[in-house]
Amino acid sequence: MKLHDTKGYHVIKDWLAQKDFRPFAFQEEAWAYINEGRSGLVNAPTGTGKTFSVFLGALIQFINQHPDNYKAKAKNGLQLLWITPLRALAKDIGRAMEDVIAELGMSWQVGIRNGDTSVSDRQKQKRQMPEALIITPESLHLLLAQKGYPEVLKDLKIIAADEWHELMGSKRGVQVELALSRICGLVSQQLRDVSLEMTDGEVKGKRKRQEKVAANYQLPTTNFSIWGISATIGNLNQAMDVLLHPLQLVNPTAKGIIVRANIHKQIEIESILPDEIEKYPWAGHLGIKLAKKVLPIIENSRTTLIFINTRGMSELWYQTLLNIAPELAGLIALHHGSIEMELRTWVEEALHEGKLKAVVCTASLDLGVDFRPVETVIQVGSPKGVARFLQRAGRSGHQPDAVSRIYFLPTHSLELIEAAALKAAVAETTIESREPLLLCYDVLIQYLCTLAISEGFVSDALFQEVKATNCFQELTEDEWQEMLHFITVGGNALQQYDEYKKAEVENGVYRITSRRIAMRHRMHIGTIVSDAMIKVKFMTGGYIGVIEEYFISRLEPGDTFTLAGRNLELIMIKDMTVLVKKSNAKKSVVPSWLGGRLPLSQSLGKILREKLNEAGAQILEGVLSDDVELQALMVLFEVQERLSHIPRSNELLIEQIETADGFHLFVYPFEGRLVHEAMAALLAYRISKLTPITFSIAMNDYGFELLSDQPIPVDDSNVYQLFSLDNLLDDIQRSVNSTEMAKRKFRDIAVIGGLIFQGYPGEYKKQRHLQASAGLLFNVFNEYEPGNVLIRQAYQEVFDQQMEEMRLRDMLERIQQSKIILTFPQRLTPFCFPIKVDSMRENLTSEKLEDRVRRMQQQLEK
Repeated sequence: MKLHDTKGYHVIKDWLAQKDFRPFAFQEEAWAYINEGRSGLVNAPTGTGKTFSVFLGALIQFINQHPDNYKAKAKNGLQLLWITPLRALAKDIGRAMEDVIAELGMSWQVGIRNGDTSVSDRQKQKRQMPEALIITPESLHLLLAQKGYPEVLKDLKIIAADEWHELMGSKRGVQVELALSRICGLVSQQLRDVSLEMTDGEVKGKRKRQEKVAANYQLPTTNFSIWGISATIGNLNQAMDVLLHPLQLVNPTAKGIIVRANIHKQIEIESILPDEIEKYPWAGHLGIKLAKKVLPIIENSRTTLIFINTRGMSELWYQTLLNIAPELAGLIALHHGSIEMELRTWVEEALHEGKLKAVVCTASLDLGVDFRPVETVIQVGSPKGVARFLQRAGRSGHQPDAVSRIYFLPTHSLELIEAAALKAAVAETTIESREPLLLCYDVLIQYLCTLAISEGFVSDALFQEVKATNCFQELTEDEWQEMLHFITVGGNALQQYDEYKKAEVENGVYRITSRRIAMRHRMHIGTIVSDAMIKVKFMTGGYIGVIEEYFISRLEPGDTFTLAGRNLELIMIKDMTVLVKKSNAKKSVVPSWLGGRLPLSQSLGKILREKLNEAGAQILEGVLSDDVELQALMVLFEVQERLSHIPRSNELLIEQIETADGFHLFVYPFEGRLVHEAMAALLAYRISKLTPITFSIAMNDYGFELLSDQPIPVDDSNVYQLFSLDNLLDDIQRSVNSTEMAKRKFRDIAVIGGLIFQGYPGEYKKQRHLQASAGLLFNVFNEYEPGNVLIRQAYQEVFDQQMEEMRLRDMLERIQQSKIILTFPQRLTPFCFPIKVDSMRENLTSEKLEDRVRRMQQQLEK
């Protein structure tokens, strides 16, 4: 039966018509495929109704299966499993679902399952599962760690992976892949069991059983489906293939469908230009000076989201806006992941109701939350990626016909080139791809233990399920046996230690029977390994949020720091809790949470290099660029061209400068800080092979610096060879301390894989203890089990993620086909100045750094 002829379609269409809405073509297309039991991925701009394309499809399917009693039919078991990457999304999606169900008069229940869900709510869900459950990847694995989980999942019809682009390419995405393989395995097993029961003679009984299976399991022939929902991703087909890979367990011939919304979301991008362009810019100081320019934007919008790239800077911006506009008190709020849940929830509710004029936030409000009163977004500092910029722009005008307005506020002058590049990328719809992860053994070990503490597993059957995922399709039988050996006896290296003997095999079933091991495992299910967080509380008892251990360990009692927009005085640290009181001090330390600096994406780097062609044409040929940002930077470009050169997209600029500090070599590939870090180490190693020489290294997203106390032998005769692809892997391994880097990576792998216990709540181990434990295990494996899969994974992650080896190769190939320009400026140039300042940060406080930079700028301006 065609969708338009079904009762479900007419019920939903009539409901929409009452609200003066009509479904988009892409939504109807998705509903039709869901009704047929097909699987796929919905790709649509933010704010155009992606959620309803799948959720309403699930309701249509249910109404069509129960046309006579769909309103009254209650306690149907779990029908729709909605996987979301952020807790902040769950509440809003749940509210939207409940509104629809109530208005349709249906009896469906909606539940939320994540780290914020109370114990009583979990118990209610255990007694009676809601029809729709919104869940994070970690909580989904906790569900699989419960005894009787197959019974909980037996009625499931649809799985939706919301914001799939955000999950794919991360270990949380691998968690989703494994969970989907288990659910698909359960469903196919149930179908096999039913077909085995049947005999040729039982025609009547056969039909009844088929109907029972069809009602409960609804597979490709009988309506079970997996749907991804994604706004911004370059490799859409691959994203769908990764998500639907486990469906081969159910139907090897099933093909996925991409449903694209043919809707052009209008985005208005405007840069906030400083009154005066610094010829010698440096990172991080300009943004806060432009805070007054933000006030008219806030005043003229109903609600504004101000996105800051780091939690520390968001605290500083919140305080600054309150200081320069005290009238915003009560109308402006702060939102980031380290603020306690109650306050975050209050901010989200107040946003939804339009009570706030502005919210200063981080990535904690990046995704999918439908805050309709938000008219405007301000992005402070470059988001370093097109997809992230589009995602944040889409927070404003979160309705199909509304315009998304986003302002770009630079934190130093050169970021205006990135603003021009972002505009071009949005116009050309250039969006980054997310590469899926392969062979994450640590996540697999955790997953095996998860299943072993609930229902247990049989090796051969689970091996086939795991290989049905994209991540583990290349997993070998030997590696699988190594995993099993590891969870049962600790592998070859650790078999003398009882604490690594977790699982036992009874009648071919792997189980963890120890309650202590099971409890410890449940507490640490997840793949996000952050630095140890310590709770912050008032002496009087109120909870404020969390702060990283490394930051608080540097403070003394009496010191003042900022958290959740409040100035707090440190009293003491007791029982892994920071006790504080309110402070009226004018000055306070702003926390810096680790991992805040994102590298420039490959796509944005390419467009940025192309924008430099326009900058060069402006200076040399007098052809004025269409971009106001590049026009504003004319004065800076003139100085750069006079002292050195503006590199074109087919050129690599290298500047050699001698100062009182020594001999500097500045190189500008515009490939992001991670690639530059690896390239700087590689270049330093290759130069040192020509002549004994030592370097200090600094880098930013545009280039890197090698500094030595003797002349650096780089010239026309050897420069192309220094950037050669020959012996690249060997040279990388020799150029950096890859063993030390792998040892640091191994800490995270060891935590995820359950080798290191992080401690019970309130008694978490200190970071240095975790690192010491990980280092010890790393050395043991290196010596006694050098082929260990976790050691191999640690090295691979260093090359793939920390050094971005593939991107480094691509860059070197590009350089080999480019013209290398060597210049010898008599002083620092506008391009090298921010790199030079970055190299001074480690040795100077922020105040001393600012004074030193100001003196340097004055000398260069002479």
